[in-house]
Amino acid sequence: MEWLGELQQRFAGKGKVLVALEQSRGALIYHLMGYEFVELYPINPAQLASYRETFSPSGAKDDRPDAELICELLYYHGDRLKAWKPDSELTRKLAFFNEGRRKAVDQRTQLANEIKSQLKVYFPLALQVLDNNSSTALAADLLLQWPALDSLQKQSAHKLRKFFYGHNCRNEQKLLERLELIKTAKPLTRDPAVIEPAALRVQLLAHQLKSLLPYIARYEKQIAELFDAHPDSFLFRDLPGAGTALGPRLLTAFGTNRERFDYPIELSSLIGIAPVRRASGKKTGKKASVHFRHACPKFLRQSFHEFAECSIRYCSWAQGCYQAQRERGKGHHAAVRAVAFKWIRISRCARSAHDLSVAPDADATNIDPPDHLDFFNLVNGQGRTNKKPAHPAFALPTG
Repeated sequence: MEWLGELQQRFAGKGKVLVALEQSRGALIYHLMGYEFVELYPINPAQLASYRETFSPSGAKDDRPDAELICELLYYHGDRLKAWKPDSELTRKLAFFNEGRRKAVDQRTQLANEIKSQLKVYFPLALQVLDNNSSTALAADLLLQWPALDSLQKQSAHKLRKFFYGHNCRNEQKLLERLELIKTAKPLTRDPAVIEPAALRVQLLAHQLKSLLPYIARYEKQIAELFDAHPDSFLFRDLPGAGTALGPRLLTAFGTNRERFDYPIELSSLIGIAPVRRASGKKTGKKASVHFRHACPKFLRQSFHEFAECSIRYCSWAQGCYQAQRERGKGHHAAVRAVAFKWIRISRCARSAHDLSVAPDADATNIDPPDHLDFFNLVNGQGRTNKKPAHPAFALPTG
């Protein structure tokens, strides 16, 4: 991009060049982040659309006027916009691996569901033999070799036993039950017009599933290695219910840029955990409407929602918080989001406490006082106090 070189020469020594663009990831932003003289300001498309409607209520839209509006938005309202500062290379790499793994897992689920749907049409015995789990290597290999009942029943008990042994299915009682099911099974249909196309479709899906499973394992191995190497991993590793999948996702959601979020509510709003409140006219105070936040990064919201739901099973504090929300009439998912909202505050305070513990001369006023106290009070089960515990970094509720 020659224009970047020209910009650098033109404004050399005059400070940074501010660039506003309508994206937060992609080829352009990845290229621009390599230039130190450029400061990036990602603009949400919804922000630009609202700003455009101020001057064009008719709904007219064109790229060139939009570019001018983006420049105007940055020039006049730059004090209310935040410059984009990329996380560390390790954090960004971990974030992309997390998203890649999730997409692969979703593909596995889609394939498993379609396999299950096809088997119900002509070969329901396979689901019984597989314990209704069609997402494993055992399922893929069995259906690739024997996609229909007649081909499975032709095999000797010795060969079937060897097959199950090869997939670490060595429970003798379970094995005998499977062999008996295969021996005594009756076909759901004998119509070749139904069986043959469905069997071929199942083999196609099973082949895709078998090809996909090793890559999910590779994703998980890479994520584990990167997570272990990350300096902030200890803050998320032992969170109740986080495990090996959600711990890395929570870490990358918070990121390594400590200045990105001044308050926990900013992160909660960004990822869609905090609701949207609308107050106008007579509908103010308790009468104001509160509804679900739709505009947000779905993967980040999913990460916190899944973590909060898992934490309810492993942490008595989270379970109590969830039950309190249900008793107030909240639905399951609304109650889970309430738990996630509190976990965000706790995790943010844990990071702030750790930053102070490793930098004892730091200004303690950088931590938001109410959240900081709530964190310690929650952990210690006490009322508000100004007394700081000796070492708060790991003082998280474990249930």
